[in-house]
Amino acid sequence: MTNLQVRRVRFDLGGDDVPFNWHPQRPAFAMQCNLITFFAPGFEKLIVDATREAIPLMRDPRQAEEANAYLRQEAQHSAAHMSHFRALARRWPGLHETMDQVIASYDRLTATKPLAWRLAYTAVIENTFTPYFKVFLDHQDKLFEPGDERVASLFLWHFVEEIEHRSSALMVYDAVHGDFLYRVRTIGAVLRHIGEVLSIVSRGFQEHVPAADGGDYGRLLPCGWSPRSLINALSASRSLTGPGQATYAGVPRREIFDMVVGLVRSQAPGHDPARQRLPEFAGRWFDRYAQEPRSAARWYSIGAAGP
Repeated sequence: MTNLQVRRVRFDLGGDDVPFNWHPQRPAFAMQCNLITFFAPGFEKLIVDATREAIPLMRDPRQAEEANAYLRQEAQHSAAHMSHFRALARRWPGLHETMDQVIASYDRLTATKPLAWRLAYTAVIENTFTPYFKVFLDHQDKLFEPGDERVASLFLWHFVEEIEHRSSALMVYDAVHGDFLYRVRTIGAVLRHIGEVLSIVSRGFQEHVPAADGGDYGRLLPCGWSPRSLINALSASRSLTGPGQATYAGVPRREIFDMVVGLVRSQAPGHDPARQRLPEFAGRWFDRYAQEPRSAARWYSIGAAGP
């Protein structure tokens, strides 16, 4: 039986007071997370649709069971991020246009790309999440706790569940297609598409959220991967953030290096996400959720969060 658990968490995002820059001490990190909120519904819809299409092709019922739990987790992630998005759009309704553009971009992939490509796209992205999110969770006291607790709690829940199903996307791809070289050949197209999403979101934040509310921080996200876009984002970081406000301020350089190495290794032949080093915080989160599920929605104020 699969070890994946589908957790339905109600986050307190129904009001109209959810800030765009939910972590004023680290606006660059807040924008990275906001980007994920706009990225997630389209991406996770692609995952759900592709995985549903893949399950009947799986010969091992244990793999099919895990794939079903995995897509159900992803559906919950999409719903939660839509609640965050709706909270933002109530105050800045122009953001509907940005979300519509991102979802349409993913719908085009579903409509035009074969199943093997879509599963490869998913595996390429999901393989990066453990080394990427490990740094965030290892330093959750700096990156999440000082921010808006409602938003922080949503991202903590999402990231630990990505750690939990870290092997699922690759498992689905290998069960249905399994060609390593084919997956590698998709990486360039995957990066181009992520660049397209970055551009949509960066411009949308700046266009639809007033600078006084943090819309200018959209400049911290590059409009794609061109050298000019990356230089512009770096320049914006220098002009818009102060000392200690960078995303990785206070994170040892060795850990940043390990993250970069992990991102590269995540695409290597024989890579098995199950063997990666995991953030200790994820284990604490799962243990605490088992004892007090309500804590997932208010991680820092319901019960004792631990060290």
